[in-house]
Amino acid sequence: MDFNNIVNLFLHLDKYLSVLVNQYNVWAYVFLFITIFIETGLVVTPFLPGDSLLFAAGAIAAAGGPINVPLIIVLLYIAAVTGDTLNYHIGHLLRQKVQDREKIPLVKTENIDKAQEFLTIHGGKTITIARFIPIIRTFAPFVAGAGRMPYRKFLIYNVIGGITWVSLLFGIGYFFGNISYVKSHFSLVVIAIIGISITPAIVAFIKNKLKRKA
Repeated sequence: MDFNNIVNLFLHLDKYLSVLVNQYNVWAYVFLFITIFIETGLVVTPFLPGDSLLFAAGAIAAAGGPINVPLIIVLLYIAAVTGDTLNYHIGHLLRQKVQDREKIPLVKTENIDKAQEFLTIHGGKTITIARFIPIIRTFAPFVAGAGRMPYRKFLIYNVIGGITWVSLLFGIGYFFGNISYVKSHFSLVVIAIIGISITPAIVAFIKNKLKRKA
């Protein structure tokens, strides 16, 4: 699949997911679980459309699609929390490579640096806040593990962040995804969701730059 096809899939996720849900109901649950789990659990897959996928799933459920809402929400909670947990332990295993700034295959060092900077600014809250920021969401638990954040502390922020992220994005899709304007301009809504998501990271980055200059 080339880049254009990936972008097309990303921007029209509602249509593809709707087809999957209606034709392969059980496999739709598997697809949603695996996608959320992998996006949060592996530092090599930060490009997966977690936010828009949750939004689209909520919209399809509200439209009367064959989705068991309590079941899919619980599965998504589990995927989000266990994904971050896996990422934390991978970071813990590779902590020496991260500290020595050794090259890790398929992982951009600058993304690790961004997550580390975010973690330095916000502390443990980063694990919760990062849920709403693409890229940082995937690297924050990895950096927390590499930085030896106590697991109990990490788990608390992980559970709070995972449940809040899934509930909010799924809920927004459920209650607003079937408004006629939203349905006909889904790609713009996806772009808006991404823009809103990365705003806190941009603000934090600018503030940190200003502090350094001062």
